[in-house]
Amino acid sequence: MTIEADLLFRLVDVFGVFANAVLGGAVARTKGFDAIGFAILAICSGLGGGMLRDVLLGVGFPVALTDPLYLSSALIGAAVAFLLDLGRGWGRRALLLGDALALGCWSATGAAKALGVGLAYLPAIFLGVITAVGGGMLRDILVNQTPSVFNGPLYATVSVIASTEMVVLRSLDQYGLGMGLAIITGGVLGLVSRWRQWTLPPAAQWTVPRPRVRKLFRSRARPPKGRLF
Repeated sequence: MTIEADLLFRLVDVFGVFANAVLGGAVARTKGFDAIGFAILAICSGLGGGMLRDVLLGVGFPVALTDPLYLSSALIGAAVAFLLDLGRGWGRRALLLGDALALGCWSATGAAKALGVGLAYLPAIFLGVITAVGGGMLRDILVNQTPSVFNGPLYATVSVIASTEMVVLRSLDQYGLGMGLAIITGGVLGLVSRWRQWTLPPAAQWTVPRPRVRKLFRSRARPPKGRLF
């Protein structure tokens, strides 16, 4: 992988942290939180998934704590969300674009890191999804909401696709191609699923009729008194 590609992926990664931090701050604005609430929701939204991944891998301190660029990006995003209302218009569109691009980038990064420590393909895909959706889940739980990944647009599904692409191409020693394809997939499918409001079908409403067991074991009517048969 060339230095230019590595720099591009890092920029997408950091911009995704910033965009998700601003989105976390936008949630804090709707709840009327103070500056501390903005900062906490922004950090959880922008960095929560990566921190969960690193803790589960157990390979050292989370990157968010060792690379100052990540934490500072999340705090800058919190400050921007505190000072400006970017929940409408072009500001929101730009944030959603950054979120969609980060979805693919984080999915690929999580899957690649899991493969790098020797995990199998399925756990690698799982950690890719955790990296991509974990921050949003933490944010929603902190404000007592059902995580949107459970019933919203195809966020986790897109992450599964992007993580799978990275796992396949990483096994073929095509890390750069896997990262680039995952970012494109996350960006395109993430935005289209929001635009078209694609969701997975809910649970089936079929019911299984209960067997009428009582009729099987119901005793026969007793004969009248004075008769044997």
